[in-house]
Amino acid sequence: MTRVFWVRHGPTHVKSMVGWSDIPADLSDTAQIGRLSKHLPERAVVISSDLARATATADAVAGARLRLPHDPDLREIHFGAWELQAFDTIPDQEHLRAFWDNPGDIRPPGGESWNDVTGRVSNAIQRVMELHPNHDIIAVAHFGAILTQVQQALRVTAYEAFAQKIDNLSVTELHRRSDGWIAQSINHLP
Repeated sequence: MTRVFWVRHGPTHVKSMVGWSDIPADLSDTAQIGRLSKHLPERAVVISSDLARATATADAVAGARLRLPHDPDLREIHFGAWELQAFDTIPDQEHLRAFWDNPGDIRPPGGESWNDVTGRVSNAIQRVMELHPNHDIIAVAHFGAILTQVQQALRVTAYEAFAQKIDNLSVTELHRRSDGWIAQSINHLP
């Protein structure tokens, strides 16, 4: 069995759709970072998205753990033309609602669909598991990336997965068994 500890990066305090924009995380709460690092398994490998908010968070919690190179396939959803816009400023509100209400193949203009993100993130974590068999994995990523994996573990629709809360600096622990993924805990705040 492989255990993956999904950690959502530190807060950005941005109130818009942040996908591939490279915005730094606020990691000033060192007590919370310390609790998070202590909660995570000591003998795990650590990987993160290549965006600054994830890399800095991963570096902050890694400690003496083996730090793997950043992986762009662990990035957030690519929002394309909607990037850094507030929901109510998107001109095509019908398209925006369809993207969130019927996640699957619908894409923002110039962006990627939920199914695209799911495939990308699933492939990334599969590569890490193959390169580091029998190791726990700490994967520092983003809200959408983590939810794609929660969806698989809970065996629910993408729309139902969006009902899950994934706070900044939370841990979502998923286990890979012979019969598939299971969710051990979701959105745990150490």
